[in-house]
Amino acid sequence: MHMLALLDLNVEEQLINPLIETLVIGAVAILMLFLSVWLMEKLSPFSLRKEIEDDHNTSVAIVVGAIVIGVALVIASVARA
Repeated sequence: MHMLALLDLNVEEQLINPLIETLVIGAVAILMLFLSVWLMEKLSPFSLRKEIEDDHNTSVAIVVGAIVIGVALVIASVARA
């Protein structure tokens, strides 16, 4: 007998559906992360990009990085639920 027949596995149910779910959740999470960075840029009273790239403001870069990590952790915890 064929191994799949013995294990009674439905390939679509066992492999393809979880793969599609993972890709969709990952894409939504990445879009949410980009949206949060864009929103942070728009709501700040100064240009984050100018401060980091042109003025080499390390403090702003650290704060922006910490916010991105925090948002990513929240998105990851929501995606796992």
